[in-house]
Amino acid sequence: MTELTQFLPGLSPVAAKPLTATFDAGMMSSDGGLIVLREIAQRLGLADVITKSLPDDRDPLRVVHSYADMALARMMAIAAGYEDCDDLDQLRADPAFKIACGRAPETGRDLMSQPTLSRLENRADRHALLAIGYGFIDLFCGSWDRVPDRIVLDIDDTDDPAHSQQQLALFNAHVGATCFQPMLIFEATSGKPVMALMRPGQRPSGKEITYILRRVIGRIREHWPKVKIVLRSDSHYCSEPVLALLESHECQYIIGLAINSRLGGMAEPWKQSCAYKRKLSRPVVRRFHRYKYAAHSWSAERRVIARVEATSLGQDARFIVTNLPGRGKVLYEKVYCARGCMENLIKDMKLYTRSDKTACHRWQANLFRLFLHMGAYWMLHSLRRCAPPRPAWYGATFETIRRTFIKIAVRVEELKSRIKLAFPASYPFAADLVACIEGIAPAPA
Repeated sequence: MTELTQFLPGLSPVAAKPLTATFDAGMMSSDGGLIVLREIAQRLGLADVITKSLPDDRDPLRVVHSYADMALARMMAIAAGYEDCDDLDQLRADPAFKIACGRAPETGRDLMSQPTLSRLENRADRHALLAIGYGFIDLFCGSWDRVPDRIVLDIDDTDDPAHSQQQLALFNAHVGATCFQPMLIFEATSGKPVMALMRPGQRPSGKEITYILRRVIGRIREHWPKVKIVLRSDSHYCSEPVLALLESHECQYIIGLAINSRLGGMAEPWKQSCAYKRKLSRPVVRRFHRYKYAAHSWSAERRVIARVEATSLGQDARFIVTNLPGRGKVLYEKVYCARGCMENLIKDMKLYTRSDKTACHRWQANLFRLFLHMGAYWMLHSLRRCAPPRPAWYGATFETIRRTFIKIAVRVEELKSRIKLAFPASYPFAADLVACIEGIAPAPA
């Protein structure tokens, strides 16, 4: 009995030969690079970080999909560019996804569906979410080969537009929309994520920032008691509770300081001086001034650096507060301005893993989704760091990494004794893919 095969009709001839296309190539996938992400996920233990704290009251005899399998499949899909939960309905039988989740491509059970994953997302309560957040900090600390002498923490928030009547969604006048405003912390020298927190769509208060930083710094110090911590942020993270906390924990900081009438009055003579020197010498004049300053809400004077500049557009002044030693010019231009690199890290998280896909009603479910996207970030970031040290991969976006090393056609054949994967002979980055596999350290025992 002959099985009918679908085909694509009406294709134009090529080289005077008719062109036919049928859907009978066997078990194939367009995401062959997921086998690399599988090795990374096993090494990092991402599924365990996400699910070990979730309460599971299901009957063990009737469980088909473990929580770890669900979380792993979801993070794999996000990393491969399938950020919607219901994408798994179409990917359930994909052989590459089944292999990535530890299942035989042909005889193994198909992956879970969207309703099953949605139930998982709503399983986490606030205690489980707190444990997952601590688990990611533990993962960050455990990902270093040796204890670093110093780490630089960049903290910032970003807008996440709301989709309907959702918990924590507020109208933000600066954004001009109803949104969430999740807070993110990255380690600047490595680009590794430290924390992601779903929060209301409003500017965080000093009390809230202090509450978060106390727990993040305390958890890091449990692993590394003697590590030097430097915190960088913009001006809306500058308040007395935050500065006092950092000083009490012996942390260094360099934080933007919002201009006020008093600072503006102090900077006015410097601005006029720069404008006068600009007329006499060159088109741009920039000067730095250091002095002690105490806002009315501060408990003590602190070191403030003023950057004053005169250009053809006029005069301008910016201020930072810091307890770092060094010259004002170096601290501002080399240390503080380097904080702008965090925007690229937020872009990787928000744009390329689509971490703004927070469409659940409950804030707990949205935070759990944010953690899943953070896990996908860990996969893609680790894959980028395993790539050969070439200009093409240094600083490449996650989309470039995804198109190069994940979106690979593969033919899958399940034999009695092994599973055979066949990649295209024309794949141009075969050597680089081999180097990525070799660069992945074995999973800890």
